Amino acid sequence: MSIGDPYEWLEDIESDNVIKWVDSENERLRRLLGDLPSKLKERIKKYYMISHVSIVKVSENGYYTLVRESGSYRVKLITRDGEIKTMVDSRNLGRDVIISNIYTTVRGDKLAFTYSIGGSDVGFLRVIDPISGEIIDELKGCMYSITWIDSNKFYYVESFRKGYTPDGVKAPAYRVFLRDSGRSEMVFGDGLPTAYHISLFSSIDGSKALLTVGYGWSWCDAYAGDIRDPSSWRKIYGESRYISQPIDYINNAYYLAVYDDKRGFGRIIKIYNESIHEVIPPWSYPLRSAIISFNMLILHYLVNASSKLRLYNLNGEYIRDIEFKPTGTLSSFSRIKDEAVFRYESFYIPFRLYRLKDDKLEVISEESIDIAGQLEIKENWVKSYDNTPIHMFIIKKRDVGFDRILAYGYGGFSIGITPRYYPFVIPFLEDDGVLVIANIRGGDEYGEEWHKAGMRENKQNVFEDFKAVLRYFRAMNARIAAMGASNGGLLIGAVLTQNPELLDCAIIGYPVLDMLKFHKLYIGRMWVPEYGDPDNPKDREFLLKYSPYHNIKPGVKYPPTLVYTGLHDDRVHPSHAFKFVAKLRDLNAPVYLRTEKMSGHLGASPDVKLNEYADILAFIYKHIVYDQA
Repeated sequence: MSIGDPYEWLEDIESDNVIKWVDSENERLRRLLGDLPSKLKERIKKYYMISHVSIVKVSENGYYTLVRESGSYRVKLITRDGEIKTMVDSRNLGRDVIISNIYTTVRGDKLAFTYSIGGSDVGFLRVIDPISGEIIDELKGCMYSITWIDSNKFYYVESFRKGYTPDGVKAPAYRVFLRDSGRSEMVFGDGLPTAYHISLFSSIDGSKALLTVGYGWSWCDAYAGDIRDPSSWRKIYGESRYISQPIDYINNAYYLAVYDDKRGFGRIIKIYNESIHEVIPPWSYPLRSAIISFNMLILHYLVNASSKLRLYNLNGEYIRDIEFKPTGTLSSFSRIKDEAVFRYESFYIPFRLYRLKDDKLEVISEESIDIAGQLEIKENWVKSYDNTPIHMFIIKKRDVGFDRILAYGYGGFSIGITPRYYPFVIPFLEDDGVLVIANIRGGDEYGEEWHKAGMRENKQNVFEDFKAVLRYFRAMNARIAAMGASNGGLLIGAVLTQNPELLDCAIIGYPVLDMLKFHKLYIGRMWVPEYGDPDNPKDREFLLKYSPYHNIKPGVKYPPTLVYTGLHDDRVHPSHAFKFVAKLRDLNAPVYLRTEKMSGHLGASPDVKLNEYADILAFIYKHIVYDQA
């Protein structure tokens, strides 16, 4: 046992003593919440169990979608004539199964999908014939970036979580494999050390493999080569510590997005005959992603954390903008030669699927909720401690004041918190609550410079930005619940231990909280580029200053706090949550733990997730709606 860590025993999550402790903590939460979760559950269910498309992929025979609806995950095909066919239903794969991603050939004659049990990252990759339903192949592991060579062969990237890669590098590490006739062969990544990521896809004409090899979330280089010859894959751009990502290969030229400008907003370059040409310079807002379809560059920008498209021809000549109302988020871009599709969502719009073809934008499918007409999205700014302006979204019913606030933040890994559909929050909005989304440093809302201003030794900026948002509403005498998950759980944990007076209750989910040991638990070593290395004395110094677990102090009045996690979380070790709760409990702080036994970082089955949401909302209601703190 490490000196100074009396709660280290809680890291053994398979121990009978730990499971008994977890069960007793769950029961303690049940006694606190009583029947309130069951009352709220039906209200959440109305908005959670409706059809929600998370991924869309275009093929020649239609649009494959990943849908959560009616208590399961389903892969569906929307045919060219509008017919909808269910290809896969998670209930037929087993209990507590989550389907996490889908991949299809250009022709649409093969479908691959990844799934796992209880929200684990490690699961299965299955390949089927979508017409007959025949299972063609299946692999176990943590796999993504499935890239088809033809209808029978494909590449995949495997994330090794335990042991060693075939070339002898200790996990966590990433490698590319060729799958052919039921056999796998490692073809790329030999010797690549821990903390290096790989992603892979094919050019629009199917001739080139396009890859990124990146260190952490701060920089990556672009690689490419003959899709059938991995020995030809070479670095084509990226000699400095910035992000370089391939977009496509067309007309004998590589198109790339590179983020080497001062603010890291991103520009488009073309490599032709080994000469480099700038096609589109940095714009006033950051470039989030880009694709090419029907000989057009489709550029996805974030304008104050909301999505906007700009269209250009391949020579960089501007065509037009496409804006979306209300402000929302675009994702899941997919393209074939003459057509592109993508999805949109906003705070009260579960999804819309768009098709862009022949320069015409059409809606393929959409879902709405009945309360949408009563809600509004406002935007506002506050100044952080160093006068940095912080943008926020404010979602509420019209003419409702600011009595009860649910503030949400993340602040890390270049992940911006853009408009999303949060079904469990809708009842809170119905009851005159206000949802606030804080666009704090550490995300990608304002480019790579914004991200780097919230990582490593700059991490305190993230916490101060969020506190500025809380103080804004505190000045209105609002009751405030603050919520965050994963890295966002670190955010709330830091604010809780630094300025507990700003919160009336805290909700901390699947969190990273022990900043001196995260790198020794599961795949935490991958996060060293983002957070720093606890084994490095200089890094350890700034990590210790804010590590929530190490900054719990006796004699401090902490607000009611709910920490929730899942035993199937194989990304962020549940002991972060366990040890944090145990330490607070020993100081008699009003902290509660919820541990779901069939949930992980990836999520959970709809029924399990619904129960989790009901408990979270009940905790919020108990402490800022019914004012029973």
